Amino acid sequence: MDALTELVGTLGGYIWYVVFAILIGVGLYLTIRTKAIQLRGIPEMFRVLTDPPGDAENGRKGISSFRAFTVSAAARVGTGNIAGVAIAISLGGPGAVFWMWVIAAIGAASAFVESLLGQLYKVKTGDGYVGGPAYYMERGLNKRWMGLLFAVIITVTYGFVFNSVQSNSIVDAVSGSFDVDITNGQGMWMRVVLGLALVVITAAVIFGGIRSISSVTQILVPVMAVLYLVSGLLVVVLNITAVPGMLLMIVEGAFGIREFVTGSVLGVIIQGMKRGLFSNEAGMGSAPNAGATASISHPAKQGFVQSLGVFFDTMLVCSITAFIVLLSNPTFGDERQGASLTQSALGMQLGDWAVHFLTVAIFLFAWSSVIGNYYYGESNIRFMTTSRAAMNIYRFAVLVCVFLGAMLALDLVWSLADLFMALMATLNLIALCMLAGVAAKVLANYMEQRKAGVEPVFKAGDVPGITGLSAWDGTDTVTLPVFWEQRANQKNGARR
Repeated sequence: MDALTELVGTLGGYIWYVVFAILIGVGLYLTIRTKAIQLRGIPEMFRVLTDPPGDAENGRKGISSFRAFTVSAAARVGTGNIAGVAIAISLGGPGAVFWMWVIAAIGAASAFVESLLGQLYKVKTGDGYVGGPAYYMERGLNKRWMGLLFAVIITVTYGFVFNSVQSNSIVDAVSGSFDVDITNGQGMWMRVVLGLALVVITAAVIFGGIRSISSVTQILVPVMAVLYLVSGLLVVVLNITAVPGMLLMIVEGAFGIREFVTGSVLGVIIQGMKRGLFSNEAGMGSAPNAGATASISHPAKQGFVQSLGVFFDTMLVCSITAFIVLLSNPTFGDERQGASLTQSALGMQLGDWAVHFLTVAIFLFAWSSVIGNYYYGESNIRFMTTSRAAMNIYRFAVLVCVFLGAMLALDLVWSLADLFMALMATLNLIALCMLAGVAAKVLANYMEQRKAGVEPVFKAGDVPGITGLSAWDGTDTVTLPVFWEQRANQKNGARR
């Protein structure tokens, strides 16, 4: 197991040097193409978040912007905010926090573009809308092979690997709360019990579809986020005199002015960006899968909503975790510490009760992420096939991975997450560059309508030269595999 962990970690490390350059380059390129929409569009982000759902579908209301936002937030706001930030600090020092902020500011442009494109190229089905990178790779770039490759990677990454991370972090938190050694017999029994419990409650939700998922997340996400933020702000208030020194420590660590750990400044940067990307998912191609489900009047609206999600995740939730840990004077080194580091820091500040409170918070964060992650895979299974059997196989496979995550070692699970995240982000970022011009035109259409004082509405044909927009002209009410089978039959008939 140690050899496998080392192999995966080494491979992921090399890949991340490439991803680091692509991530920054694409983020800056999209910032220029959109004229820094992630900054100038902040007021609009809050305005469109309260948009009501569109027309009823099959006698039911559509998914609102807010409900779609909570599904993506459920996946974003998870153990990456608690365990992931703690890992970044334990391995990269305080400077890693600064680079989390940087990747959020740059990545929000990527989040805007990918979510706009997810809406633009979404497909209407009998159950509502589905969409995401696989869909805009196929319909926007006319590259089905690329969409299929992405669909496979995101299904494995989110449905299997990331869900293992979430259940793993729940076990880590519970063991820290009750001071149980998870490597001995008693600890293994605790892993089994927790794993089975997670399987049962997850199964109850994921077999209900996106409406069941969004109805849970729209309640869970705001409540758990507010409670966690309040506890973190309490720690900041209690240590208000130490805050300036902490902020200075973050800046000094970011540029190597003050060394906390062995290694290069580049290592600190990559630690911060990896954990920041795992947390806010900007440019990874995950959030568009949730954003595409919304029934809205213009594709750009989901771009604004999902950009807001990046700031909410990193600038608020991740920062609070970093402040809790750093204000507790942690030790820095090469020992990977997850949720237990945040727990011990919060307990030191607020008392033993806070350790148990954070265990509950981590459970809610992680479990909501499990069901959000599951939906990303479901959306892409639909892209690949209409088979109900395949969907049920995927659902049971997710439950197996949730259970296995509770049983595996922390290092291996996080190393796998880093590796698959890098592969997925690279493929999506390439597509975003290729479709940046399309996104810029759709954004310009939106801004023109806002300047004219009207509520932006988009229809296929409003922006010349863009094809494949079936959801915006009402012509396509089937899933993509059927659509492309029909097109293949048409081509074969033409050849005859």
